[in-house]
Formats: sequence, C-alpha cells, structure tokens
Amino acid sequence: MNIKHSLEAIETHTLSPYACLSSSSLGRQLTTKQCSIRTVFQHDRDRILHSKSFRRLKDKTQVFLSPEGDHYRTRLTHTLEVSQVARTIARALRLNEDLTEAIALGHDLGHTPFGHVGERVLNRLVPDGFRHVQQSLRVVDLLEKDGKGLNLTHEVRDGILKHSKGQGGLLTPDEKSRAITLEGQVVRLADIIAYVSHDLDDAIRGEVITIGNIPNDISSIVGTSHSCRIDTMVRDLITTSLKSDGSCVTLSVEMDEAIRSLRDWLFQNVYQAESVQSEFNKAAHLLQELFFYLCEHEAFFLKSGGRRYPDDSLSTSVADFIAGMTDRFALTLYRKCFLPQPWKSV
Repeated sequence: MNIKHSLEAIETHTLSPYACLSSSSLGRQLTTKQCSIRTVFQHDRDRILHSKSFRRLKDKTQVFLSPEGDHYRTRLTHTLEVSQVARTIARALRLNEDLTEAIALGHDLGHTPFGHVGERVLNRLVPDGFRHVQQSLRVVDLLEKDGKGLNLTHEVRDGILKHSKGQGGLLTPDEKSRAITLEGQVVRLADIIAYVSHDLDDAIRGEVITIGNIPNDISSIVGTSHSCRIDTMVRDLITTSLKSDGSCVTLSVEMDEAIRSLRDWLFQNVYQAESVQSEFNKAAHLLQELFFYLCEHEAFFLKSGGRRYPDDSLSTSVADFIAGMTDRFALTLYRKCFLPQPWKSV
C-alpha cells in the first residue's frame, strides 16, 4: 500500500477547492524518487526541520541581542510561533497544512546574526545587495547539504521568497510579489501577526516600554495581552477570509490598519529605541569588520568554515558565511580575528 497516495486522496476529498494539493505540485528543480509514505510537502517540511540552517536559528537574535533572560524570543522560537499561527489559519480555511508548515519553518533560514542589523550591513557591503528572503531561498537551493541544497518543491520555494512585507502593505496587490498559493499568503500574514505580538511582549518584559505606552486606538482593537492579540488577529483573518468563500486570505480593513499601526509604532518605540539600538550599532561594526577581514584573508575564511562556489565572487561567499553565522559564532570569530589570543606553547 502506498501511504502517500492515500494521503493525497484524503487531501482531494477534504481540503478547500482553493487549497494547493500535494498531488498537483509543480515539482522540484531536480527530479528524485518520491517517498511512498510522505507527500511532497511533508517531505519538504522534514528536509527543512533536519537542516543545519534551521538548527542555527536557536542562537540568532529576534529583537534583543544575546538576552540574559531565558524567556526572550530567538529567531527559532519566532519561526515556531509563525508555524503555529499559520497552521491554525490553514486548518480553519481547509488549506494544505503541510505546505503551510513547510513554508513557515523555512521562511527565515537566510536571516543574519543580530537580527535585521546584519541584513542592513550586508546589503550595504555586498555589491548586488542582500535581502534575507532571497538568502533564505539561496540556502535551500544551494548552501544546505554542502552545496547540494534541499531540492524543495516550487510552491515551498515561492512561499519562502515572498513571505516578507517589509514596512509596506500587509497584502500586496502586485501578483508578482504575492505567493502563488493561499498557503504562502497565510504565512506572510502569520509572520507579522506573530512578530508584532511577541516583539511587543519581549519589549515589555525587557522594560523598554510598558503596556500603558501602547496607543489606546491600537490596543482597543488588537488586545492588551499576547494571547489576546494572537487570538483577535487570527480570528479576524479567518472570519474575513471565509466571507470570500475561502478564495482569498485577507483581514478586515480595521484590523489591517491596526496591525500596520502597531508595526510602525514598534519600529519607532522598540526597534529604534536607544537602549536597543546602541548594542546593535556595536553588532553592525563587528559584522562590517568581519566582512572586510574575511574578504582580505581568503585562506583564513576557508579554514574557518567558509566555502567558495565557482560562479560566486569572494564577497558573495563571505556574505553567505556571515549570514549563516549564529550570534555566538560571529562574536567568537571576531575575537579570534581582532583580539589577542592566549599563547599556546608547543
């Protein structure tokens, strides 16, 4: 008995007509033998979950750099929260939960150490620029498994590439910038739902702000506690999307505006707060110095774990190496490059 075929049949009979069926996938870049137990999207999820880049997310900054407390989010816990939110939405809308989970787990694999400051530094230094969404796709296409990549399906790759909304609108009207599947669009919204709530929660825990600082016109709509905010935003998205018979993923106008207002408020009062930014300025200097040093010392770069690919410049390879670093590894390598080391006798 082929279990995969049975699972595909269940999808056909139970999922929404607007869901992306595993049996209808556009396939992988390289044709491989299919698993007889898992659907293609289950297989993608597992490949991501067992990858080195996924494990490294545990020591990458979300908002606060190397926090001493145990309860602050990291890039890994952010990813898991996005996955949970996205799966809840996908199940309620009868979309493909496996595809949704795979995109959610892979969406930040290309994120740099020290949060978005690392992305800004590399974007300034690399000749062709740097964006973590494109780097996440590069990770799964090339960098993982020593240059072999994970060979994911087209739908998962598309969702990873188009998950980020920056500081623009939550739902882009541009079809080229919008994920081709509703599952990918769910992850795009689940990402912001998760981070505006948990970043706010961490900022309160870190005493950067207090709950009373949040404007009433925002908190009255999205809620005043982490669980309440998540519940309110998710319910609004599900309810509003179902009004369209599930043919699109959307928020009510009021909730869309409230989330954008909260995101903009966080940028001004948390992400750019002096107490937060001062440490990130140090991190930016560290990454910049590392970048120049590694570009000037290729042998040391290769000895330290860097890798060159035939069609890439040295600066691109160094950017790959730095983007893949955890906060801890970047600090350790910086000390090795620029600080005196203890004498080792022979």
